[in-house]
Amino acid sequence: MKETVTDFDSLLSPLEQEVLQVLWPAKSMRVREIHSKLKKKVALSSVAVILDRLFDKQIVTRTIETARGGARYIYTPVHDRKAFEKSVVESAVNKLIDTFGDNALSYFNERFKR
Repeated sequence: MKETVTDFDSLLSPLEQEVLQVLWPAKSMRVREIHSKLKKKVALSSVAVILDRLFDKQIVTRTIETARGGARYIYTPVHDRKAFEKSVVESAVNKLIDTFGDNALSYFNERFKR
């Protein structure tokens, strides 16, 4: 079975998921380091764009490192994998409760009564 970040395909693209799979164990990495560890071969610029999107979604943070030839970003996940997945589930449940109110709560009570 293929390991993915989450079953919420609309939340993250497959490449975003793969980038996070590489980034979580390492804690902090540069774009080039992440690119070199990806199973799927994509352009370095594509990895930079994906990381920028993850930054915009507040899933990763970035700091600037000054190096020979200019500056580069170092990316760090905001949460570890478990905390990220928990926040996704929490957000989904809260949206269901906000949308369906008592019906959602009744369903959860029935579903998890065991």
